[in-house]
Amino acid sequence: MSSHYQVVEQMLMHKANLRATGSLSNDMGLARWYNSHDLIELDCPSHHTLSLYVAEGLECYRRTQNGWKNGGAPGRFCLMPKGLESAWDVRGPLEFVHLYFTDQHLLSLAEQIWDRSPASLQLNEQYFAEDASITALYQQFLLSLDWQERSHQLALSSASNLLLIHLLRSFSQCQWHLPRVTGGLAPSLLKRIQEYIETYLDQPLLLRDLAEQACLSEYHFSRMFSQSLGIAPHQYVLQRRLRRAEQLLQNSPLSLTEIAQQCGFSSSSHFSNRFRQSRGMPPSQLRQATENNDTKLVPDQRPL
Repeated sequence: MSSHYQVVEQMLMHKANLRATGSLSNDMGLARWYNSHDLIELDCPSHHTLSLYVAEGLECYRRTQNGWKNGGAPGRFCLMPKGLESAWDVRGPLEFVHLYFTDQHLLSLAEQIWDRSPASLQLNEQYFAEDASITALYQQFLLSLDWQERSHQLALSSASNLLLIHLLRSFSQCQWHLPRVTGGLAPSLLKRIQEYIETYLDQPLLLRDLAEQACLSEYHFSRMFSQSLGIAPHQYVLQRRLRRAEQLLQNSPLSLTEIAQQCGFSSSSHFSNRFRQSRGMPPSQLRQATENNDTKLVPDQRPL
């Protein structure tokens, strides 16, 4: 994860235990933390932080002008804008995940989607708040996916974009209506995108890469692609990875590790888990079944 996120540096000066980190394609940062019985002072970072409580947190207190206030619980979030000085008294166990991003991330996204930039940009602080969209995006993507897994990068970048769009619309002065996207990609353009995906299935495809092929913003590309095929880009790419793996299992002597690499998975174990979830069997079982079927055909192929 990029080292310029000061909240990480400041947290590590206390008792906080950094359990996992990740970097998204646009240099946004992810960090999973555990802490207990700690007093943390965060001193005016130059970036924004969106935090979701994953477990515990009932005894986490935020210092306010009216004294210490609590209200943490799993599924609740805190939005800490840049330049905010804050103090937290963690009086019990707490597990949480941070997403770090900058004004530039927000401005770039606003320009892509609305083709304009806000005259000023100020996120509104939130603490111990509830928001169904934020919780759902964290749980479905940021909490459930391996941040280091190459095949997850497309889904992670899509989720982070959706989170920032939601923050702009719900917790800033912008609150612009999202542009309506009607119609899908032109057939020739869709074919080009599909060919690009097939060519680079062994790579960690990113939403930015696909959108650039279509000369569209990530927001517009994602919605037009979904209208064309009925599924999101990250779902389609995973389908194609698994389909190629199925073909290689049945028609090549490659090892599971080699097949995982050719299909864009970082490890054979992750590939096996994904394949089992989708096909109801581990890849080794499909290969064994294919070999058994081939063996049964041998007597019929012998000359009379």
